[in-house]
Amino acid sequence: MKDNAKPSRLSTSPVTETGKGLAAGQIGLFTAIVIGVSTIAPSYVVASTLGPTAEAVGTHLPAIFIIGFIPMFLVALGYRELNRAMPDNGTTFTWVWKAFGPRAGWMGGWGMLAANIIVLSNLAGVAVDFFYLFLAQATGQEQLADLASNPWINVATCLVFMLGATWISVRGLHAASLVQYLLVGFQVLVLLWFTIAALDKAAPAVQFSPEWFNPLGIDSFSAMAVGLSLSIFAFWGWDVCLSMNEETKNGERTSGLAAGFTAVIVLAVYLLTSVSATVFAGVGDSGLGLANPENIGNVFAALAGPVMGPAAILLSLATLASCAASLQSTMISPARSMLAMGHHGALPPVFTRIHPKFGTPAFATIVAAVVSTAFYAMMRFVSTNVLNDTILALGMMICFYYGITAFACVWFFRYTLLASARNFFIRAVAPLLGGLALVAVFLQTTVDSLDPEYGSGTHVAGMGLVFVVGIGILVLGAVFLVGARKRRAGFYESRPETRYIKQENS
Repeated sequence: MKDNAKPSRLSTSPVTETGKGLAAGQIGLFTAIVIGVSTIAPSYVVASTLGPTAEAVGTHLPAIFIIGFIPMFLVALGYRELNRAMPDNGTTFTWVWKAFGPRAGWMGGWGMLAANIIVLSNLAGVAVDFFYLFLAQATGQEQLADLASNPWINVATCLVFMLGATWISVRGLHAASLVQYLLVGFQVLVLLWFTIAALDKAAPAVQFSPEWFNPLGIDSFSAMAVGLSLSIFAFWGWDVCLSMNEETKNGERTSGLAAGFTAVIVLAVYLLTSVSATVFAGVGDSGLGLANPENIGNVFAALAGPVMGPAAILLSLATLASCAASLQSTMISPARSMLAMGHHGALPPVFTRIHPKFGTPAFATIVAAVVSTAFYAMMRFVSTNVLNDTILALGMMICFYYGITAFACVWFFRYTLLASARNFFIRAVAPLLGGLALVAVFLQTTVDSLDPEYGSGTHVAGMGLVFVVGIGILVLGAVFLVGARKRRAGFYESRPETRYIKQENS
């Protein structure tokens, strides 16, 4: 599908602007899907979550991915309805504000920003690991891979990646999409190669069984909650399609459709790779086993050579490309969320600054990059397994802000729920069930993460680091809310919508 709109202010043709100063109609459905897939970063996700998920649920990896997909899909239906009624790039912040009021809107927006900040730092960390692994494989100097374990070199390299991603993001969605076509296409092709090669091996570690798709085979709800938290993280990122709604052609419809396609495509990739990796390596805690503590944070580093032979370097390069692509595209959501929060008065007006040449929220993009780099540096020096801990903390943030957005859908449309069977199921039942499932995972993860041994085993004041980071960030948001109420009273005195005025969706 070809995007015909002029993409940026570098164009000689007039550019239509949104109410926030962004260039409207830059991208179409295909580009939105590509950016959505790049944000989720399937190659990176498989490399960083397959091990921890296998440790939690064993061979039931396909089952946990399917279960994780269900609440995401149900919530996505609610997102689509809200987007059609209020196509605002503030997404969670704007919709929760309109449904529940400014304080809830702030906390929803804060949760979304926190999730993006955490994942940006995590992406940068994985990119650093695979960058030095790629150098080691390309040069034959194995000691180069060890440079990633040096925290000072690691953080410095992370900063370089973050600067590159920020530079591309500031140049706009069209410039970003050109990069994404190449990087996303490359990583998907290499993942398919890995899947076929792993299944083609003569002596599988484990014989495939349909039981792997049975969620009832998982030992306990705690194990399922850990697996779900990781699985939810694995699907996180499809909502970037909604964050671009004001810059997408026919955004009130196209953005929701792109989000749905993105989630389905990624589910197919996860099912294929999880089955093939389990068949080839098994889920044991030794050797090539997916749950081996030495491999758990990066299963591709261990499996690439045995599966792909001399072409193993392509898998490292694909994961590096995946991280680089996602690092850039993930900046879209926090930058536009902060722009919307500034536009509506919840943040200082400085966040509404638009780059005069590229028509992008440059100031907000730079702030997101700086905060993410600082968070990553802190976690790198505190955590013994920074990637696993940040993934688990991110799962809590995702459950929080997706859940509150799902409930906002039900409440915002409450006067139209009985108008038709479609409204009842799409605006009430689906988002409500999805939101409740995410709340259950959030609560279970909160309780489990209190244990000092949860995650990497790093703890602060007797509490697990995952709990401190996850709950601590939400508490920090509430503290900032208290101060913001005094400085921006105009926004915090606003009232939520009392009824939904039916809009034409044709």
